[in-house]
Amino acid sequence: MEPVSNATVYIVDDDAGVREALAWLLRSRRLPSESFDSAEAFDAALQSRPAQRHPCCLLLDVRMPGMSGLALFDLLIVRGDLATMPVIFLTGHADVPTAVDAVKRGAFDFCEKPFSDNALVDRIEQALAKSAAHLATLRERSDLQVRLADLTERERDVMDLVVAGLPNKLIADQLDISVRTVEVHRARVFDKMQVKSAVELANLLRLGH
Repeated sequence: MEPVSNATVYIVDDDAGVREALAWLLRSRRLPSESFDSAEAFDAALQSRPAQRHPCCLLLDVRMPGMSGLALFDLLIVRGDLATMPVIFLTGHADVPTAVDAVKRGAFDFCEKPFSDNALVDRIEQALAKSAAHLATLRERSDLQVRLADLTERERDVMDLVVAGLPNKLIADQLDISVRTVEVHRARVFDKMQVKSAVELANLLRLGH
């Protein structure tokens, strides 16, 4: 798998030895990481920063003093952060059923301690790829909204009917304008939306839903 650029792996574990071993493993694979010794510390850092714009994932210990990994996970679910920041739980044997349940609720995966370095890095890279894909979709949707905002009301009317599959003559009849005017509006819509066909336009608008 191609490495994801500008990515960060967050490590949240109260065991300093585990944090250091994971950070070393990630450095050896050229994956930048940030470590936190508690769920509270990570949550505070998260709250103090702007919305995540680069791919990331979270390696999260299930059991920690204070806020548990599961409690932090529940917070991330409520905030809608899992798509941007997939969570991989790090579990002891006794926590496996709990981790399996978390996967059913949206966690990306879990790795049982002691874990295989190669298997863990593979899952981390897959989680980062998922994060990158989600962020790309968000950027595309944002760009689409900018393009739509540039359309006039009449251009939107024409666009809706073009997407519905109506030919220019029927669009002209329905909007009580000339076919030539429809052609002009249609060309402007295609130009502003950066498409070359009605099919391409329809596919682009589908992205926004």
